[in-house]
Amino acid sequence: MEDIVKFDSVEDYIIELHGEKVILDSNVAVLYGVETMRINEAVKNNPDKFPEGYVFQLTREEKVKVIENFDNPKLKYSPTLPKAFTEKGLYMLATILKGERATRTAIAIIEAFAKLRELSRTIGEMADSSDKFRQKSLMQKSGEIMADLFGEDMKTDETETEIEVNFAVLKLKHTIKRKGQK
Repeated sequence: MEDIVKFDSVEDYIIELHGEKVILDSNVAVLYGVETMRINEAVKNNPDKFPEGYVFQLTREEKVKVIENFDNPKLKYSPTLPKAFTEKGLYMLATILKGERATRTAIAIIEAFAKLRELSRTIGEMADSSDKFRQKSLMQKSGEIMADLFGEDMKTDETETEIEVNFAVLKLKHTIKRKGQK
């Protein structure tokens, strides 16, 4: 599975709408390597697999806000209102779409949402804890989760690297200090 879709391929597409992390249909199509209409056909042809809370259509106002807040030229010029897939909807979509790329993409999406939940939970615990040892342990765990999310790209030979991650609702700044190699 060395050809698996990386987290950062998925992470850029996750936005928050209706209080949930979602991926818009056009971005789901990019991840799966299909046309947006194929994604929407899957929903239309399988309505029983997409109950309320799995996918929803944006209003005109929401579409305008998304265009203002996120660079998405394809969405800007599309005459249709996009659909937003929640985590549950993405899981269900993965059961419909077939093929090797669909499988790799589904795994990457599942991993991305799981890591985001784990990171959010760890940061929440860190904020709630008054025990300095526990906070340090949770900070280390957060760093490990971030390393998992960003893989080998996070390695550096510099003396200090700052990583700032914005997950729509969570902005995390993490500094990694390492001695330069000579």
